Order: sequence, then C-alpha cells, then structure tokens
Amino acid sequence: MEEWNKVKKELLKNKDVYKEYKSLEPKYKLISQIIGMRIKKGLTQKELANRLDTKQSAIARLESGNYNPTWEFLQKTAHALGRKLTVSFE
Repeated sequence: MEEWNKVKKELLKNKDVYKEYKSLEPKYKLISQIIGMRIKKGLTQKELANRLDTKQSAIARLESGNYNPTWEFLQKTAHALGRKLTVSFE
C-alpha cells in the first residue's frame, strides 16, 4: 500500500490527472460506502443481489465502478442495506 501511495502522489502532481481524479472521487466514494455497508452487514454480493431481486454480477459491476446505476437502483440498494439515499449540491 505504501508503494501505491507514492505512485499516486507522483501521478497527482500532473494537473490533468489530478482534475480527472477529483471528478471521479464522488463516484468511488459512494462505491466505497456501499461496499463498506454490505460488509458491515455481513452480506455477500449474492445476498445483497437477492435482496434487490437482481444478479450477483450486477452488484459486482456496481462495486467495480463499471456500471452507471439508476436513481431507483441506488434507492433500492440503500433500502436493502437499511439506509436512506440522500443527494446534495455543494
């Protein structure tokens, strides 16, 4: 992990890389929250998928960042994890 932090720090010195990194930050922050809540609840991807009436592969895509979920899917996910989805402008 320490090596990655060194590489990341070096890459972020490039203003274009930094700009892109910052633009993706909210997406990956949300993904990290979903993964963290799922793990805290002791759920596998398959178990969460069952709660959402979807397939495990959909949860894997969501958690990998290779899927652009709908508002409804995020609401269902929040509900399945015992949470409420909120959005705000800053």
